[in-house]
Amino acid sequence: MKRKIFIASSFAILLVGATAWAQDYPSAKPVKILVGATAGGGTDILARMLADKFGQSMKQSFVVENKPGAANTLAADAAAKAPKDGYTLLVATNTGQAIAPHLLKLAYDPLKDLQPIGMVVVVPHLLLVGPTEKARDSKELVAAMKSNPSAYSYASSGIGSTQHIAGEALNMTAGTKAVHIPYKGSSAAHTDLIGGQVQIMLDTTSSAMGQVKAGKLRALAITTAKRSPELPEVPTVRELGMPDVEISTWYGLYTTAGTPKAIVDKLHTELKRTLQLADVQERLKSLGGNSEDQTIQQFSDFNRSEFERFGKMVKVANIKAE
Repeated sequence: MKRKIFIASSFAILLVGATAWAQDYPSAKPVKILVGATAGGGTDILARMLADKFGQSMKQSFVVENKPGAANTLAADAAAKAPKDGYTLLVATNTGQAIAPHLLKLAYDPLKDLQPIGMVVVVPHLLLVGPTEKARDSKELVAAMKSNPSAYSYASSGIGSTQHIAGEALNMTAGTKAVHIPYKGSSAAHTDLIGGQVQIMLDTTSSAMGQVKAGKLRALAITTAKRSPELPEVPTVRELGMPDVEISTWYGLYTTAGTPKAIVDKLHTELKRTLQLADVQERLKSLGGNSEDQTIQQFSDFNRSEFERFGKMVKVANIKAE
């Protein structure tokens, strides 16, 4: 009887301690938000937005740290191996969480070593061309790619990125043979797309919307079932008879697995609050994104299902890491 009382008392003490820890979090030091891409890209833009809002609300510095390379897995690796205290967060995409694990030999398990906190936003891709491309629409572009296949290459933010898979999906669906040119992030790819060094790119609206609205890049299609209110004149790939190119990029917030549940819950609540702010909603809308209200468990289940779905797509497209 005394043993049961002791165990119950010990559990209660631990529970109270964990709750108090969460109430004090974050206070010990600045919180790092790791990003597996270069500054200026979609992931970076969203991470800095969260850092700003979290910092204002939680009265602590949230600092974005870019660790580009290896299909976004360098940042994920660092987050997976960080102390289990909630002071290292990760804004990741399905590139690192659901695609790269099927291409690279990783020193961590993305399903076991990273704790999902919540979905940030889901964004479609745009079929983009630069100012040197003469095709006025997707039909003309595909015709030109077929008539002169050696003249066309497509950019992506890296091998195994959603842009890479979307480009291969376009090749398989349209019967084209554009060559894949990987970059370390979208910003560098945009520069070469504008300059004519590469001819097309399927990039996220979050990365490319600014360039499109500035007239530096032209969007010929969007990879959603419905047109975007931000780009109502751009047809969907489904309208163009290419539903297999409907591939979106999603962005999620994670921390190190083993972080106390009370801290994970607090971060989830803060993320949910932030995503409901009017200016954040407007910002996500301007990027063509759609925020989805999911519980931690729902996001965790979604993360696993996407891991399985993209694993099959990598196999079908025969994508290999170099």
